[in-house]
Amino acid sequence: MTEAAFIDIDWAGRPVRIEHQWIARDRAAAPLIVFLHEGLGSVAMWKEFPQRLCEASGCRGLVYSRPGYGRSTPRAAEEVWGLDFMHRQAQEVLPALLEALGIDAATDRPWLLGHSDGASIALLYAARHPQQLAGAIVLAPHILVEDLSVSSIEKVRTAYLETDLRQRLARHHDDPDSAFWGWNDIWLKPAFRHWSIEAEISAIRCPLLAVQGLDDEYGTLAQIHGIARRAAQTELFELADCGHSPHRDQPERLITAITAFIQQQPHGDKP
Repeated sequence: MTEAAFIDIDWAGRPVRIEHQWIARDRAAAPLIVFLHEGLGSVAMWKEFPQRLCEASGCRGLVYSRPGYGRSTPRAAEEVWGLDFMHRQAQEVLPALLEALGIDAATDRPWLLGHSDGASIALLYAARHPQQLAGAIVLAPHILVEDLSVSSIEKVRTAYLETDLRQRLARHHDDPDSAFWGWNDIWLKPAFRHWSIEAEISAIRCPLLAVQGLDDEYGTLAQIHGIARRAAQTELFELADCGHSPHRDQPERLITAITAFIQQQPHGDKP
């Protein structure tokens, strides 16, 4: 993996710096996987997983931190994310980043691999741009808000206020308050209980692998089963002894499954 680089995009009428890293960028004929991190994630928090997956699957990789996270431009102090914050990432930020980096999704159709909020963003992009993806892999996705999710996120809020969680997040984010409160505040708004993308994901046409740990403290199997009901091509992968982060809890099994999934698709060894 190369050192982190930065590129500016225009988002909501202002320049926003995006931290990103390439994996095997010179492997020009290989499929490209774009990694979309979780609600408190960043480039650094993926650790070695993107590199290991790209090596196993023979793919290129692009890992980036969304605005408000990692070394990307922090969320402004007065900036409050709306109920559509994941829609805006899928429909505004990701397309702008791909364009800025010279990735033409219509011809060099990437794979999206998202975790948690990043998985929901991947689903929303796949629904809006059905012809511009080779496929999507979603780890612990959210398509609706469950009581379990809210309860766990309330516990994380307490931990941020009362433990060393803020200090630990500061290792991975220039502004941990930007990352934490942008995510936590919106998820705990009463109006967000009604958030759902169930209807939208019916438009997804690309190959889709949906992964859920059986011990996930932020969501149940209702999430990936709901995806399969609306996108019949979905392949489900349920992981025992696995919580909310399959790439941390069961990396070997996950890498094997993702590699097989990518390689079994038509032209899976070509861009």
